Amino acid sequence: MLGAAALCAIAATPAAAQDISACLITKTDTNPFFVKMREGAEAKAKDLGITLNSYAGKVDGDNETQVAAIETCIANGAKGILLTPSSTSAIVPSVQQARDAGLLVIALDTPLDPIDAADMTFATDNFKAGELIGQWARATLGDEAANAKIGMLDLDVSQPTVGVLRDQGFMQGFGIDIADPNQWGDESDPRIVGHDVTAGNEEGGRKAMENLLATDPSINVVYTINEPAAAGAYQALKAIGRENDVLIVSVDGGCPGVANVEAGVIGATSQQYPLLMASKGIEAIAAWANDGVKPQATEGKDFFDTGVALVTDKPAEGVPSISVEEGKNLCWG
Repeated sequence: MLGAAALCAIAATPAAAQDISACLITKTDTNPFFVKMREGAEAKAKDLGITLNSYAGKVDGDNETQVAAIETCIANGAKGILLTPSSTSAIVPSVQQARDAGLLVIALDTPLDPIDAADMTFATDNFKAGELIGQWARATLGDEAANAKIGMLDLDVSQPTVGVLRDQGFMQGFGIDIADPNQWGDESDPRIVGHDVTAGNEEGGRKAMENLLATDPSINVVYTINEPAAAGAYQALKAIGRENDVLIVSVDGGCPGVANVEAGVIGATSQQYPLLMASKGIEAIAAWANDGVKPQATEGKDFFDTGVALVTDKPAEGVPSISVEEGKNLCWG
């Protein structure tokens, strides 16, 4: 009755104690970022004796399945939910329903809209992540940055917060007037060839890159929402023999993505730490269940900042970065 048949339940970790249970709800179960996030949540739940049930949408943007998962978590008496929302605004009424029922709801990676619709957000500073790759791309191009032709490979037409923050951060880092920082696509800088959406996966990245190349085949800089989209963009460029003369930048810093930086597929990527997000989230649910204590935001921010680092083997002057070797040691941390 609660839509359980529609749920994509992907894991359940048994625990010694059965009085505290938690839920992890991710956008998909295929993106390596969310796979690793689940592993981090499972490991910490096992350490703390918490029963963890994990759910995922069928594809990025699948709000309906996430809503059904929240309903199931409420009905099952969970103490808290860790959520990477597919639709950052449409999911808010369901989140409020969970909070009204006494559950602690923590957004991971992707802030809700508004951000205070969740009890707390544990995430990378996504604007900073975008800004770092924008600064690196501008510094790498040097004087030619003034003549860049930029393709923007975003997440979804609904413009979830994580996509907007990364997109706008990149533009600011590159030196582009972002107009309204709460949306992408309203900028007037002629260097922006256009935006297309990828659903955060490789096939979406390939198709979006093909669409933008049809608009302007001279694109020489590509911003991508994440590394699967970057891999798809690279395949589209390779198909026309341009894989070596286009600068691709991205966000995630996952192990496959760092390997693609090493291979030259991606020039630089901003590394996130999903294991840390998930483990801190489980700790917060345990504190809420045991002591009624809610997590606090990082000083000066409205979320708990889990950190970000630019990974590249081609450092740019004035842009802080770490090497690919360091990125390998930290990936998914």
